[in-house]
Amino acid sequence: MNYDETLQYLYNQLPVFQHIGNAAYKPGFDNVIKILNILHNPQTHFKTIHIAGTNGKGSVSHFLAAILQAAGYKVGLYTSPHLVDFGERIRVNGEKIDKQYVVDFVKNYQDFIKEIQPSFFEVATSMAFDYFSFCNIDVGVIEVGLGGRLDSTNVIQSALSVITNISFDHEALLGHTLEEIAQEKAGIIKPMTPVVIGESHPETKPVFLERAKEMNAPIFFADELYQVFFKKYVCNKMEVYTSDHSNFRVGICGNYQLKNIATLLATVQQLKNLHFEIPEQALQEGLEFVTELTGLQGRWQQIQSSPRVILDTGHNLGGIRYVAEQLENQDCKNLRIVFGMVNDKDIDGVLSLMPKKALYYFTQAAIHRALPAEIVLEKANRYDLNGKIYYSVAEAVLNALMEAEPDDLIFIGGSNYIVGEALQFFNK
Repeated sequence: MNYDETLQYLYNQLPVFQHIGNAAYKPGFDNVIKILNILHNPQTHFKTIHIAGTNGKGSVSHFLAAILQAAGYKVGLYTSPHLVDFGERIRVNGEKIDKQYVVDFVKNYQDFIKEIQPSFFEVATSMAFDYFSFCNIDVGVIEVGLGGRLDSTNVIQSALSVITNISFDHEALLGHTLEEIAQEKAGIIKPMTPVVIGESHPETKPVFLERAKEMNAPIFFADELYQVFFKKYVCNKMEVYTSDHSNFRVGICGNYQLKNIATLLATVQQLKNLHFEIPEQALQEGLEFVTELTGLQGRWQQIQSSPRVILDTGHNLGGIRYVAEQLENQDCKNLRIVFGMVNDKDIDGVLSLMPKKALYYFTQAAIHRALPAEIVLEKANRYDLNGKIYYSVAEAVLNALMEAEPDDLIFIGGSNYIVGEALQFFNK
C-alpha cells in the first residue's frame, strides 16, 4: 500500500470519530497499552506536556511547541483532528510525519491491529509516540483527543499538565454539567505533577482544586496570574500587552487567543521552574511565528485579501461566542458567511450567536456527521439568519467568491470539517 491507500485502510477498518462521532470513541487504555507494549513503550523515552480543555487546547499546543522549538528543543507535537492531511496530527519541529513511516508502521502492525480492533485514534496515538521516539525528540506536546481521564493520550506520565478551559461540548460522553466535564478533564492531573488551569470558574475551580489535592499536584490558575489585552493589528498579526507590562506580537489574530496567551504564559513559567531553558526571545518568536514553526491552520486564518477570506475552526458555544463577537466588529462592505456544522453540537445555541447582518451560504461537509444544509437553513431562519443552500463546501465557497465585492469579508466556519474542505479548495 502507498500512503493514500494506507490512510484509506485506516479510515475503512477502524472507527474514526470525525466520520461517525460517538460510536468511534473507545474510552480506556486497554488497546493503546497493548499496542504500546508491542512498540516497547516509546512514550517513556521523552518528556511530555499534556494539554486538555474544551477550547484553545490546539492553539496552546501549537504555541507551546513553537516556543520550545525557538528555544532550541527538538519538539514532537501531537494534535487532532487534522484539517487536510493526516500528517498534520504528528509533527517534529513543525514537519509532518514522514509518509513512508506511516506506511511502514501500518504494514508492520497490520495483523495486530486486525486482532485487537482499536479505534483510529488509538492507532494514531501509538504511531505518534513511536515516531517521536524514533526521531529522538526532547519533549512531546500532547493534545488530548477528547475529555482527558479516559483519553488514549492519558497513558503518559507528563512533566506538566495544562487544562485551558471548560465549556459545553461532547456532553453525551463527558457529562451535562460543567462540573462533570471538568472531572473528565481533571483526569490528566498526575501525582506530584504541576498543573496549569487556563480559566478559573466558580463551577469548575473546586473540581480542579480537589483533584490537585488528591494528587498532591501544585496547581496554578493562569487568569489569576496574567491578564492579556489587545493593542492593535499590524500586518495580519496582533499586538498584545500583559498585566506585567510585557508586549508581544502574535501570529494569529483571533481575539479569543488573549485567554490562550495567558494560559501559555503561566505554562512557560512552570516549565522554567521545571528547568526548561526558555529565553524571552524564544517566547517572542514562538508567539509571532507559530504558523511558520508548527503549521498551525484554521485559527482566524486569512488566506486571501481581496475580498478578504478568513477561516476559523470554532464549532461550539465557547468558541463561536468569540468568533461571532469579532465578526460583528469587522470593517467590511458586506459580510458573507460560509457555514455548516456537525450533528452532535448545540446547533441552536451556536446559531443564536451568529451575526444577523450577514448573507449566509449554508453547506455541509462530506462526512456522515455533517448536519444537512437544509436543516441548518431551517434552524438558522428561526434566528433571522438568511441565505441559500449549497450541497458542497467547494460550491458554497465558489459562489461566495463570485458574488463578493473587493471590500467584502467572507468568513468560513462552523466546523473543523468545513474549514478543512475550504482549505483543500484554496490549495487547488
